[in-house]
Amino acid sequence: MVEIVTTTGDRDVLDEGHFTSESAQILIREIMGCNRDLENIKQNINDVQNIMKNITDVLGRV
Repeated sequence: MVEIVTTTGDRDVLDEGHFTSESAQILIREIMGCNRDLENIKQNINDVQNIMKNITDVLGRV
């Protein structure tokens, strides 16, 4: 048995010997959700880095 805890907190228990296409779809949705979250985090990091660069540029002119 394998227990999967999804990003939404749902729990699903899979019997390793009976892995179904539904089980695969659950895992694929989780991977896609994680990838989306990572892309959002990367964009937020880029935004913060740009803000910091702008602040240091302004401070460098003062």
